[in-house]
Amino acid sequence: MINNNQIEAKNLKNLYKDSIFPNLMQQFNYVNRHQVPKIIKIQINRGLGIDGQNNKTLQKSIDEIRTITGQQPILTKAKKSIAGFKVREEMVLGITVTLRSNKMYDFLEKLVHLVLPRIRDFRGLSSKGFDRKGNFNFGLREQLVFPEINYENVDQIRGFNISIVTTAKTKTEGIALLKEFGFPLTD
Repeated sequence: MINNNQIEAKNLKNLYKDSIFPNLMQQFNYVNRHQVPKIIKIQINRGLGIDGQNNKTLQKSIDEIRTITGQQPILTKAKKSIAGFKVREEMVLGITVTLRSNKMYDFLEKLVHLVLPRIRDFRGLSSKGFDRKGNFNFGLREQLVFPEINYENVDQIRGFNISIVTTAKTKTEGIALLKEFGFPLTD
């Protein structure tokens, strides 16, 4: 396990190469270095529903996600009309961002060291958010936990989902990988 001083001294990309990679190689007794799990991408989604039709709400959400991630989000649209939900085909229902490489590691570092400790009454992330392949999904209820978001500019509290996609083959490999990165996971 890595202590906080080591994490703060290096960025997470170098930390993965220097210490997390060898720790996982030894822990799971991998023969080939390509078997060691790594994080491929982080996907951030915010569903807006009918509010996606309001240009002001949509623009605020786009600006917030752009500020948080440093990348322009993509609009997600309805594939077909559903009259019961008042949804029409090609109607904007949400926004999404996919982070890879350096932006992914920067966001991960900010998430682990700044954002998660700022959540009120935070006791850790549930390990039930892992799927069978070792990918981790969780949600944040409000955008105010990010330091870039100014409280005065927020008109409504909106959360979003974060998916961390890994190359892990099992749930235990995914849990070990994220614990090495410093994720506060509970059992």
